[in-house]
Amino acid sequence: MSRQVFSSSLGKGAATARAALLSFFVALTLAAFGAQSGFAQSAVGQTVASAAGLPVQTSYASVVSRVAPAVVTVRSERRVKVSSQQLPFMDDPALRQLFGDRVPRGGQGQQPRTERERGLGSGVIVSPDGYILTNHHVVEGAQQITVELTDRRVFNARLVGTDQPSDLAVLKIDASNLPVLALGDSDTAQVGDVVLAVGNPLGIGQTVTSGIISAKGRTTELGDGGFEDFIQTDAAINQGNSGGALVNTQGELVGINSQILSPSGGSIGIGFAIPANMARDVMGQLIKQGRVHRGMIGVGIQPVTADIAQSLGLEEVRGALVNEVQPGSPAAGAGVRRGDVIVAFNGAPVSDYNSFRNMVARTQPGTPVAFTVLRDGRELQLRATLAELPVEKPKGDESGAGAGGGASDSGKLGVTVEPLTEEIAARAELPRDTRGLVVRSVDPEGPAADAGLRAGDVIQEINRQPVSTREDLRAALERSGTRPVLMLVMRDGQSTFITVRLRQ
Repeated sequence: MSRQVFSSSLGKGAATARAALLSFFVALTLAAFGAQSGFAQSAVGQTVASAAGLPVQTSYASVVSRVAPAVVTVRSERRVKVSSQQLPFMDDPALRQLFGDRVPRGGQGQQPRTERERGLGSGVIVSPDGYILTNHHVVEGAQQITVELTDRRVFNARLVGTDQPSDLAVLKIDASNLPVLALGDSDTAQVGDVVLAVGNPLGIGQTVTSGIISAKGRTTELGDGGFEDFIQTDAAINQGNSGGALVNTQGELVGINSQILSPSGGSIGIGFAIPANMARDVMGQLIKQGRVHRGMIGVGIQPVTADIAQSLGLEEVRGALVNEVQPGSPAAGAGVRRGDVIVAFNGAPVSDYNSFRNMVARTQPGTPVAFTVLRDGRELQLRATLAELPVEKPKGDESGAGAGGGASDSGKLGVTVEPLTEEIAARAELPRDTRGLVVRSVDPEGPAADAGLRAGDVIQEINRQPVSTREDLRAALERSGTRPVLMLVMRDGQSTFITVRLRQ
């Protein structure tokens, strides 16, 4: 942009050219010497925008004045029993002789004491009569919750409901005519949109930071395997911001701040917020029913990698690869098979396995659904009626956990194998119908080790073909040619697809 301004200004006289040059070098200087400064970044943007004749945003005060009163501080408290730890030197015989038997030996006779454990976070008022959105982890296990408004009024709060998989919770305070933050449509938010984060970081009081949406649809795997569809932002988020608001420049809530990625525990410009649309759905169910009901289709899924796509002959690296179909599930009734790639759900494209999990989970149990799968180069349309996901996630729905194994024969791939017998299967507590080859050892220098194969893994398929003998394995590898080898491997009772590149 600076180059265009400089070029277009040349024909307007020396004064204009000098002004453009000055603006250009001021911008470069500020960028070079103040890269970490919010002032420098703002000044660069304003200088370049001014030189280009574009409108300049100099303040978000009007947005903040509308938003800030609806963002509150949430304090939680719980009492925990802590066992007193006896100091090691108290077992010394000389000290015991000095103090007598009144000194407990090795902690014996000591009574656990009760301590108060306090938590601090933020919340967002979403209704005039006192419903407040916050994070599950802010109020988890709390026996007492208080909410402080920006006008310094303090209320005792009641926990309406909490949902660990989404890390959301709803509180209620007895008040009326409260300031409210309207929930926006997070699906329409775009990467590059300006956003403001509002909360109470580190307990210093309400703070506003600005940034942009850096990415959407993020997963962090920092939680416990729940449902994640985070908005990533570089607006500074620190401890205590959890449960606070991420708003757009129209003053609408687009996300509930939830996590940060940081080696130090402080903001490094990588923060994550739960999308407002997910929060709206979870909040509505918690208020009406006290819990969240989620749909379940009954498959184990994993990501489609470039190697897997090549192995399956897919034109694009997208979709969710099915590695397990639960017997009696809606997916089984619909005819889903292991190795299918789900590429659409109710007409919406499936970009990756996580988006598919969220699509299914956000659909109510009992809902008829249609989905598209790719199988052996063909596109199939399947239909099912969703069941309900149990409160505790079933073992078969780990969505790609352990997707990193590999397989090979003792020559090309660097492993030794033996047929899986009934005795071995029983000893390993595998399902009775399990078939395949047991990996006995892995060459640490071989391709299988590179792919993560371990001793004890069971190779069930090679390139979608069952293998039960060493000859099956060798023949399948020969037919693979130069393509990555797609293998179905069972580990710890769970099947997953992995790929391994043979060395030519």
